Amino acid sequence: QVQLVESGGGLVQPGGSLTLSCTVSGSFFRLYIMGWYRQAPGKQRELITTTTGDGNTNYGDSVKGRFTISRDNAQKTVYLHMNSLKYEDTGVYYCNKIPNTSWGQGTQVTVSS
Repeated sequence: QVQLVESGGGLVQPGGSLTLSCTVSGSFFRLYIMGWYRQAPGKQRELITTTTGDGNTNYGDSVKGRFTISRDNAQKTVYLHMNSLKYEDTGVYYCNKIPNTSWGQGTQVTVSS
């Protein structure tokens, strides 16, 4: 059973930066496609970025040029580096493998002045 633990969220001002981390249990992390998801208040969870085991990445239009996904296969950790944060980036952020396994608790990001 793969377990996911997200961390690093918090309160940040517009234009600020934040880095999220997701630690993954299991022996096959390096083989997983990993994604970061965002669930804004009152909205469905959406996939915003992915990375393959060898580091290829894709980004949704809402975060392209501002967010960067990276991974450390030795540490079984995937990161989300968020820059130029906007009010609309507020939400709970989750990581998961693709195809999905059970969800973690997520980490709250609030962008507010």
